[in-house]
Amino acid sequence: MEYCVFTEPHLGGTYGDQLAYAQVAERTGFTGYFRSDHYLSGMGDGLPGPTDAWTTLAGLARETSRIRLGTLVSPVTFRHPAVLAIQVAQVDEMSGGRVELGLGAGWFEREHQAYGIPFPAKRFDHLEEQLEIVTGLWSTPVGGSYSFTGANYRLDDAPALPKPVQSPVPVIIGGGGPRRTPDLVARFATEYNVGFPEDHQIQERIDNLHRACERIGRDPATVRLSLAMSTFAGGDDAEVARRAARIGKSLDEVRDGTNIVGGPDEIGERVAHYRSFGIERVYFQLLDLQDADHVDYLGIEVLPHLPR
Repeated sequence: MEYCVFTEPHLGGTYGDQLAYAQVAERTGFTGYFRSDHYLSGMGDGLPGPTDAWTTLAGLARETSRIRLGTLVSPVTFRHPAVLAIQVAQVDEMSGGRVELGLGAGWFEREHQAYGIPFPAKRFDHLEEQLEIVTGLWSTPVGGSYSFTGANYRLDDAPALPKPVQSPVPVIIGGGGPRRTPDLVARFATEYNVGFPEDHQIQERIDNLHRACERIGRDPATVRLSLAMSTFAGGDDAEVARRAARIGKSLDEVRDGTNIVGGPDEIGERVAHYRSFGIERVYFQLLDLQDADHVDYLGIEVLPHLPR
């Protein structure tokens, strides 16, 4: 089992806040630091404002040494796939080969309106083409060129440089769709993130992936299974309630039977339940980026008691 910290900086977090999180996560033994890729807060005032995901990860690449870094997930609407391939390859080199690319169709229409970013109706078509282009550019042999003609993008004899350090860079695709998402995972992904599921949804989503793999002859065991879940950790309910209150929630609201809540024993039981489905990586979504002590508590008090 692997355990990662997952943040939502668009809700309110500077680069310095993210650096503190990532460095505490690295020091306390987490596998990775991952962040969302948004430019507009969907709750609160979002102060001090958004940070760009790949600019942030480039900085963190130079200020960490072990922890893996990535997005969960970058929307295809924000970047041309050829530019994204160059950005990710460069950050991979800057990190010494520690980058992972989460890529998705995008869903937050209001942030596109706010910043004048096109929000096409058929974004899954863009996602499929972007996955083909990004992985195609990276896998083209040095000295060769890459061309692509699709409904949304065209590349003519691109030199397909630079190459990332990793070959391949791990690609993460997430979501709960019954057919198209699993099909894209089977074709392109290293990891399938089943999202923020209720317990009864986990096996259904995994079964959909297995059927997609069977359709193209891929061994489903070659796809890492993961999930993300909002997390409120603490030594007692008072500490959990304090953390919940920081994001405008009550103790009862976060103890909804789905979130990861509590101390080492309670979180350990929850993670063991996920493991019984074959989940291999858990992303602890922490929503208060000014609370690096939350990461510290999870790393020091909880992590040593979780299944490995």
